[in-house]
Amino acid sequence: MELQDRFWNATIEELKQGFFEEDHGWVCLLCGREIEKGLIYPDDGLLYEPKRYIALHVEREHGSVFQYLTGLDKKLTGLTDHQSRLLQLFYQGKSDAEVQMETGIGSASTIRNHRFALKEKERQAKVLLTLMELLKEKDAHAPSFVPLHKSAKMVDERYNVTEEERVEILTKLFPSGTDGKLTKFKLKEKQRYVVLREIATRFQPEKTYTETEVNEILKGVYDDYVTVRRFLIEYGFIDREPDGSKYWLIS
Repeated sequence: MELQDRFWNATIEELKQGFFEEDHGWVCLLCGREIEKGLIYPDDGLLYEPKRYIALHVEREHGSVFQYLTGLDKKLTGLTDHQSRLLQLFYQGKSDAEVQMETGIGSASTIRNHRFALKEKERQAKVLLTLMELLKEKDAHAPSFVPLHKSAKMVDERYNVTEEERVEILTKLFPSGTDGKLTKFKLKEKQRYVVLREIATRFQPEKTYTETEVNEILKGVYDDYVTVRRFLIEYGFIDREPDGSKYWLIS
C-alpha cells in the first residue's frame, strides 16, 4: 500500500502519533521514513528503541502531528484558514483572552463561540465517520477512488478519479508500461493528474535532486521534460528551492 493510501486509511490513533507499525518496523505517516525493528538507534549520546526513535523523528522533522495536519490544504482538512489559526493557538495553550488579543477578533466571548463551533464540527465529523463506516458494509457499488496526495493544490473535480479510471488512463498513455515513455502530455486535467501522480513515483522520498538530475529522470518520461517538471511543481508533487538548486518529492 502506498504511503498516501496508508495515510488516509490510518486510524485516529495512528494519525495522532504520526506513524504506524508494519511487520518489519515503524513507518512515518508524514514522510515515509522507516525504522527497522530489532535494532537500537544511537542519537546524541542516547540509545533508542525503534518505536521511540520513530516518535523522535516525527517530533524533529515535522514539529508535531498537530502542526503538520493544520498545515494541510483547507480542501483536505475542511477547515478555513481562520479556524486552522485558532486551533493552533488553542493547541499552544492560550486562553480565550490571549487568543482574542493575538488575533484582534471581537472579544473573549467571541473566541468561546468559535470554540463551540469547532466542537460542533467535531460532533458532525464523528457522525459522518460512523455513517461512512456503516455504509461500507452495505454499498457494494461504491467505486475505489484514487487517494489524494497530501500536498495537493487546487483540489477540485480533476482529483475525482477511480482506481479503474487510473489504470485505463495509464495503460493508454504508457503503452510500454509505466516505467516507459509517455505518448503525449497535452491532456485533460484528470488525465494529467493521473499521469503526474505516476511520474512522481520515479522520485525517492527524503532525497534531494539537482535540476540536472530531475531533468534526466523526466527525459525518460517525455521529451518536453521542462513542461512536465513545471506541472509536477504546480500540482504539488515536487518542490524546489527558489533558485532551483534543489528539488525533492513532497511526501
